[in-house]
Amino acid sequence: MRILILGAGRTGASVAEALADEANDIVVIDSDALRLDALKERLNITTVLGNAAHPGVLEQADVHNTDLVIAVTDRDETNMLACTIINKLYSRPKTIARIRAIDYLKNPLLFGPNGIPIDIVISPEQSVMESIRNLIELPGVLHISDFANGLVRLFSVKVAAGGFLTGKKIKTLKGRLTEGRIRVVAIFRDGVTLPANGEAVMVADDEVFFFAPRLEVRRLLKDLGCLEKPIKRIIIAGGGHIGKRLAQALEKDYYVKIIERDPKRVKKIANELENTIVLQGDCGDETLLLEESIDKTDLFCAITDNDGENIISASLAKAHGARKVICILNHLYYSKLLPGTGIDLAVLPNVETLGSILKHVRRCDVAQVSLLRNGTAEAIEAIAHKGNGENSVVGCKVDTVKLPEGIVLGALIRNNEAISIHHDTIFVDGDHVVMFTLDKKLVPCIEERFRPLTI
Repeated sequence: MRILILGAGRTGASVAEALADEANDIVVIDSDALRLDALKERLNITTVLGNAAHPGVLEQADVHNTDLVIAVTDRDETNMLACTIINKLYSRPKTIARIRAIDYLKNPLLFGPNGIPIDIVISPEQSVMESIRNLIELPGVLHISDFANGLVRLFSVKVAAGGFLTGKKIKTLKGRLTEGRIRVVAIFRDGVTLPANGEAVMVADDEVFFFAPRLEVRRLLKDLGCLEKPIKRIIIAGGGHIGKRLAQALEKDYYVKIIERDPKRVKKIANELENTIVLQGDCGDETLLLEESIDKTDLFCAITDNDGENIISASLAKAHGARKVICILNHLYYSKLLPGTGIDLAVLPNVETLGSILKHVRRCDVAQVSLLRNGTAEAIEAIAHKGNGENSVVGCKVDTVKLPEGIVLGALIRNNEAISIHHDTIFVDGDHVVMFTLDKKLVPCIEERFRPLTI
């Protein structure tokens, strides 16, 4: 696939790197020559220097022969203008645009049929906010992804020393797993993947991934002894796009404070939030954290735009008694600094963004993609079609579909209901099949099985 990426910032660079690894023809436009040079040194891609919304620059990038345009410049207005120009002057490329500002997104008519002509609008800030909110609603979970419009969830937990899961084989959990509908799909130990078969033994510090119907997740967590006591008091460090969204989503049900450095931003969000206390200050200021009773805080979320500030403030909060701390990391390599800091969870916005883009890049009928383990593993919700001839899974029993080792069936949704998966379950046309792949190099095997004739 020929893909044109507008913008070589943090998001554009991470998208280019991920897609270049999958044998796509990648072209990146940016007005910063240093950014482009840095990308070309690392990746086998083409770059074009210039304004991504100028028709002449788009022509230079050969937009006529492009299959997909991903507009992720630093400005929403540039992304929208570029997609509008492409729509008016060229017919072929599908367009994806990142829109960050809530003021644009809150008006549904703006991107409707008669609005700004963008095929797919993505909002990484909204995705990150939802990820953090899910972690707050189910304390004790390390990761949560929704599939089939929220009917099914993929989640992971850490095996606690001396906890219920420690030392147990997966097959001994049968009484607590709804037959065929709740499945263990992966175990990670010291960064290594273990086979998730019935004989696998879970030990302390393992990360175990489960698929389960949404309505059964909380019950399962309680049964497994993995559900922590509820979170009530929350401090958010950073009042940017994500911080404001998160406060809006939480302030009716939790006691929320925001710490923001910029006095203008403080005034703006204080006027827009109803039940959130907004404080001006430095989230890494030890005195301020102590004054705001950090030792009585259930959750400290460090979500500024500065990774170093997030790590420092989250570490300080944990050291002074915050029960749980989460921080955002815009650069993956900073995750190596986390061991020993006490930080419980790190959320990676670029990984969230990439997942929302990949479902439009995959060469099969895909409803949802979620990246896991810093993007090294992937969960895919694909739709079965009988039009794919002998490669189709339709009409086949589960045990006759020969998927490579490393691809695990996680959930099967039929007629908007999660159904049990057994060895003799037969796939039918329109089934949504959620799979967990431990190696992204195996994705083409899924694409082959779930590609309708029209793709």
